[in-house]
Amino acid sequence: MAATGNGWAWGVPDVCRGRWHGIECVPDRHGVYHVVSLAFGALSDDTAFPACDAGAGATLSPAVLALPHLRSLFFYRCFTANPQPIAALLGRLGPAFRSLVLRQNGHVGPIPAELANLRALRVLDLHGNQLAAAIPAALQSLTRLQILDLSYNRLAGPVPSFSFQRLSILDLSHNALQGHVPASLGQCRALLKIDLGQNRLDGTIPDALGGLSELMLLDLSRNALSGPIPAALGRLSSLRSLVLSDNPMELSTVPGDFFSGLKALTTLVLSGMGLSGTIPESIGELSELRVLRLDNNQFTGVIPASFRGLQRASELRVDGNRLVGPIPFGKEMMWRLGKKLRVGGNDGLCYDTKQEGLDGVVALAGIADCDSVRSRTTQHLVWRNSTVRGSTSSAVASVISSAASVGRGARVGSWLVFMSLHLAWSVACSCM
Repeated sequence: MAATGNGWAWGVPDVCRGRWHGIECVPDRHGVYHVVSLAFGALSDDTAFPACDAGAGATLSPAVLALPHLRSLFFYRCFTANPQPIAALLGRLGPAFRSLVLRQNGHVGPIPAELANLRALRVLDLHGNQLAAAIPAALQSLTRLQILDLSYNRLAGPVPSFSFQRLSILDLSHNALQGHVPASLGQCRALLKIDLGQNRLDGTIPDALGGLSELMLLDLSRNALSGPIPAALGRLSSLRSLVLSDNPMELSTVPGDFFSGLKALTTLVLSGMGLSGTIPESIGELSELRVLRLDNNQFTGVIPASFRGLQRASELRVDGNRLVGPIPFGKEMMWRLGKKLRVGGNDGLCYDTKQEGLDGVVALAGIADCDSVRSRTTQHLVWRNSTVRGSTSSAVASVISSAASVGRGARVGSWLVFMSLHLAWSVACSCM
């Protein structure tokens, strides 16, 4: 295939000795050089890989099979002008082959099951193509796999029951995968990242994920997963980012101490899940937290005072809940967060106007000051109390009258009148 910037190399009979840009060679013990890596397609201006001439209708030549020492193929945006399936012949590459990266090449069709023949494969990255159909179950035979990235495609069907002991990165996000999150992922003890976001997965989050002691990122957002959030996730002591937003977990609550074991968290996103109950106090103990999104749930009660300890937070959202009471943040924290602090959509929240310097804080737009709220609440309680007392007095009189009437009409004993009076007095006392 053609590669820009390498026209001078066409006249070089030995690409290894000519040091052709994008081709890596290493010598064997006899001093004979062999091609071990082909890399085309510049990810950025800083990469050493030459850009592809995608407009030439490039294809991947079967000649790669004549490179028995080949370890790695990297092609980025090289075949976009000529969308084609991933060549099944890649499954016939030699036993030394370790890494296959075909990113944003416009590949169409299914993932060829023949790739499962690459038993030494460590990296399989097919990100950002137009691949469809199901993920081949045969890929489960790639037991040495360390990175599997099939994100941003059109893959459907279930997530295979992977149990790779060496797998550190699993990214299947932005597809159309269905079914449950497989519990077998709990056996992939080396996992650092699981991203299954923006699929069509349902069921509950398996408890087995709580045993992944090395896990640093867990993203299951934008699926159809149901609650509750398993308590086992609270054991992920290495976790830096937990993103579960936009899963329908209506009426699920989060225990107050759930986050006590997640001290490494820097990102927590639980938006749009329908979570109820009070906001866990233990969130305020996450001293490393930068991003906190609890918006568009059904949380009640107050914003925990412990949130004042989130000194490293750069974004904090609790808007769209049912929170009440004063906003507990000091003016320094509110100015620092600026537009990244969102508390609107909570009719019961207020702020203390006695804190000087809060004029102009964007987050307080539409939020009442606590003094005015207290004044209105006091007036309401006085009115309600007088109304209740008046209603109670009428109710007592009505019960007495009814009891007396029953007593006369039915000629029952005076004890019935006494019991009716006692009941009426009990009702009155309970209402006052």
